[in-house]
Amino acid sequence: MRIGEIQHAPGAVHRRKRLGKGASSGKGGTCGKGHKGQKARTGHHGVPRWFEGGQMPLQRRAPKRGMRSLEPETDQVVNLGALARFAAGSVVGAAELAGAGLVKSAACPVKLLANGELPHALTVRVDRASAAAVKKLEAAGGKFEPVAATAK
Repeated sequence: MRIGEIQHAPGAVHRRKRLGKGASSGKGGTCGKGHKGQKARTGHHGVPRWFEGGQMPLQRRAPKRGMRSLEPETDQVVNLGALARFAAGSVVGAAELAGAGLVKSAACPVKLLANGELPHALTVRVDRASAAAVKKLEAAGGKFEPVAATAK
């Protein structure tokens, strides 16, 4: 076999469509683009999905209300049952929670929720806590101390 004898696999090569080459080509006249209009013209005829033909677009004619913060403050949630891993009588803050892997960052606000049971007393110093969590914490002999936002 020589390099000049190599052929493409059967069906691998297709004849190109000869647009606008007469009626017998099957693609003469309008070349398969229909009649007139923006998509029949030469050049870029891709129109974005939100384009409304020059009409004032929906996102501009709809009323704008309020403001959305670029950096919304979201609480990191810790359940009461997860605090059972800390020793009895210890003080638990955001740094200790981050060290134990219960929250991602000590810099972001932490909220304590009442899911689970606490077997021993702890002093918990976080930004916020639900009323039910504080009630359960005090019932176990512990206490909740809210951290002021300026103290961070």
